[in-house]
Amino acid sequence: MNPRVAPYGTWNSPITPEMFTSRFVALSQLRVDGPDIYWVESHPKREQRNVLLRRSALGHTTEVLPLLEGSRLVHVATRVHEYGGRAYAVKHGLLIVSDGIDDRVYRFSLDDPRAELIPLTPMDKRRYGDFEIDEVRGLVYAVCEDHTDPDNVTNTLVAIPIDGSAAREGSRIITVFEGTDFVAAPTLSPDGTKLAWLSWNHPEMPWTHSALHVGALDFDGYLDHSIVLVDKPDVCVYEPRWTFDGDLVHVDDSTGWANLYRTEGFEWRNGEPHDAWATRLRTRALHPASQAFSQPHWQLGLHSYDNLDRENLICSWADQGRWHIGTVRLDNGLLEEWDTGWWPVGNVTASEGRVVYLAQTAHDAPAIVTVEGSSVKAVRPSTDLELDPEVISIANAVSWPTRDGAVSHGFFYPPSNPAFQGPEGSRPPLIVTVHGGPTGAAHPGLNIEIQFWTSRGFAVLDVNHRGSTGFGRDYREALNGKLGILDVTDCADGVVWLGKEGAIDLDRVAIRGASSGGFTALSALATTDIFSAGTALYGMSDLRVVASLASKFRSHYLERLLQTADSSDEIWTERSPLFHVHNINVPVLLLQGTNDPIVPLSQTQHIFDELASAGKEVALVTFEGEGHGFVRPESIIRARRVELSFYAQVWGIDIDDPAEIDIANQQ
Repeated sequence: MNPRVAPYGTWNSPITPEMFTSRFVALSQLRVDGPDIYWVESHPKREQRNVLLRRSALGHTTEVLPLLEGSRLVHVATRVHEYGGRAYAVKHGLLIVSDGIDDRVYRFSLDDPRAELIPLTPMDKRRYGDFEIDEVRGLVYAVCEDHTDPDNVTNTLVAIPIDGSAAREGSRIITVFEGTDFVAAPTLSPDGTKLAWLSWNHPEMPWTHSALHVGALDFDGYLDHSIVLVDKPDVCVYEPRWTFDGDLVHVDDSTGWANLYRTEGFEWRNGEPHDAWATRLRTRALHPASQAFSQPHWQLGLHSYDNLDRENLICSWADQGRWHIGTVRLDNGLLEEWDTGWWPVGNVTASEGRVVYLAQTAHDAPAIVTVEGSSVKAVRPSTDLELDPEVISIANAVSWPTRDGAVSHGFFYPPSNPAFQGPEGSRPPLIVTVHGGPTGAAHPGLNIEIQFWTSRGFAVLDVNHRGSTGFGRDYREALNGKLGILDVTDCADGVVWLGKEGAIDLDRVAIRGASSGGFTALSALATTDIFSAGTALYGMSDLRVVASLASKFRSHYLERLLQTADSSDEIWTERSPLFHVHNINVPVLLLQGTNDPIVPLSQTQHIFDELASAGKEVALVTFEGEGHGFVRPESIIRARRVELSFYAQVWGIDIDDPAEIDIANQQ
């Protein structure tokens, strides 16, 4: 069938807003225990309750946990650092889990069909996560974040008795390590004698400067002797993990790239002093390369590599914005890429020679994939949606020159729909998308949000501006002191470059982003004239307020991006789009939750009021009860419909069934 000629943006798409809530689940926290695969799954229709699932060796998938005290389901989550992450651990059928509702830790035996959830911690103001089970001592090591004094939140490394005694007597919880602002990633050596972990202090983030510790444990779980193995200025350490033979592997970016390192010499020798191991350690780079083998840890428990066998690690790495999977030999560092057809986008883990990882392709949304020998299987997709391959717009990796002589990166998606084609001589409107973080990164795999636009005849530029992850430390840190400048100009310069390539309609270009991406979008609208519309989803607009409301974890983050800790410095105002909205002269859509703890509704309301009173075109749509991100199905659907209708109105695009949207001062 010949495609029908229709204006770009008007094409009928098989991807509806309702699909975002009914056809997709979020997969995370992937782990294995022998032949079993475990992961956490959430769905908008469950109001984002996190469910722990297990796939057995026989291929049966079941929900793992029973009702808590027979009354409610467990929300498998941790509120440590507010961003959470690793909220459970499993080992030989023993499960340790954090409930995100009451913040308590529970034990569950997977081998006992009559087992109940046994509380391990008291009901108090402490939160726990990043668990590591010590079966011999009957302990679970964890990061503990104590909010007893909200003005002095402390983070320590603790050991929780697995027998449940600390649930009644909290003093039984052992403090293993304290004295730094943050700790993370406890990992126990195979012989149970050593514990490794990470720490860092304000004003650093775990990806700007962190330290790697190793300590010997006594029979009760206390540190007998410890050392700092890695602690270099401006060097971060990620993911300490022991090999089967007792060597310690970690990732650090001392070369400017997050590379793998191996440390040998931890074995105990008969007759020597108990701390002799600390004097003979040898660390060497495994595979020095301009590639990133990990990424900034906003959440606990990221797992980008694992032991495949005694000779090899299975690992993932980023190279120019694309992620790969393969093996690294432990003896000589030889890297061998695996051609599985699936790109890693989350945890990578292995057991008994089988690799399990979260992955996607250009045509497949994220899925849990297993690799065993030559067999590659997607055993748990995040969606049952099957799109016509011709509907899917494939990402084109693009790079463009910036106005200051550097190079920026991104992925360009042209319109794609086999039922339609644009009129001869016309060019599609462009939507520039800005990721959050701003240390995040755009990936080239199937993203249904992008396909929502491209299948309707819009082009999309997904930008990896300076500050993004996956291009080395220099590229990420180029944004320090330049927040609100380089992220903006990189986006604008990408548009100019696409215009010169003849790929887009330069008169119809929008920029959109959420949270810090919304900050960049608002800044771009206020400081450039390249965009004809923009959308900010709970976008940061007053940086002083954002900093004042920040949790302990990110309370100093903006200081690094602005290169000043002095809140009276005028740069806080100069870089805050709230104080420059009078310079915005194009239509703006503001999408905002009423209960947002990070970007208060009052900030977004101020932007709307100022633009509306100045006669500018602006729309504010609020979502009752939503926070920093929309989780309710009706909110997700409404946000999609409203944004599409907004572009249709401001660009004069005729679409079917537009959502009602009141744009103040619309011409």
